[in-house]
Amino acid sequence: MSGRGIRRAGVLSCLLAAAVALVPPTTAYADGIRAKQWALEALHTEEVWQTTKGGGVTVAVLDTGVESDHPDLDGNVLTGKDMVGFGAGPGDRAWARHGTAMAGIIAGHGHGSGNGDGVMGIAPEAKILPVRVILEDGDPSRTKARNTRGNALAEGIRWAADQGADVINLSLGDDSASAHPEPAEDEAVQYALKKGSVASPRPATAARRATASPIRRPTRASSPRPPSTATAPAPPSPPAAGTPRSAPPASTSSSPTRTTSTTRAGAPRPPRPSSPAPSPSSGPPTRT
Repeated sequence: MSGRGIRRAGVLSCLLAAAVALVPPTTAYADGIRAKQWALEALHTEEVWQTTKGGGVTVAVLDTGVESDHPDLDGNVLTGKDMVGFGAGPGDRAWARHGTAMAGIIAGHGHGSGNGDGVMGIAPEAKILPVRVILEDGDPSRTKARNTRGNALAEGIRWAADQGADVINLSLGDDSASAHPEPAEDEAVQYALKKGSVASPRPATAARRATASPIRRPTRASSPRPPSTATAPAPPSPPAAGTPRSAPPASTSSSPTRTTSTTRAGAPRPPRPSSPAPSPSSGPPTRT
């Protein structure tokens, strides 16, 4: 496998694993964010970064847009494309909130002295290619986009593949009663795969639905534990022919039981921060 292929595979593996990690809410004390990103330690990123930090890999983020001037993403965001063509713009409250959060999870590099403050992504040297294919939930033009730009996602996938994106990230979906397969989107994914891109659907959004518990460092008590594999004793062999049947043995209380203990750990949906930082909106956006 070529060096580029190794980098691409490494970044994709980290992106899928990062489904357990969300960007924590930003406060006025930016240096407190990194300590809350327990997933960086859980994913052994220091070891992974000895092999690659995503350098030379382009990740297309098909979402609500990305704030290219965010301090934790500065220099990592390429010139993208708006497939919707209307709605909120840069600087508006309903602009690029969810998309910026997803970009931060992927390629945030922090800021400040030694980049010790702010959000650190899984692949801090990767480049983000923003492709706006949906609008934020709070965008007044969202309904119009759903009714008139339903093909934006398929077009965005094809465009990202044509730009040479190594990974196409799709942290979006449709869980409504009217959800249905879109042949144009399926064809677009196949087109991207043939062009050499790797599609990574909904890694971060899946994590957001796992639980509403606060962000916290996993502990032994809250870590998932597989069910017991205790096995019941084998039944006694049948008596030989002609042997009188004896009375059944008295029951005991020592029969094995099966226990299951599972706890799903995840992250909340953070509110809009008072200072710029990747921060998801109140809910994952659905496709137009």
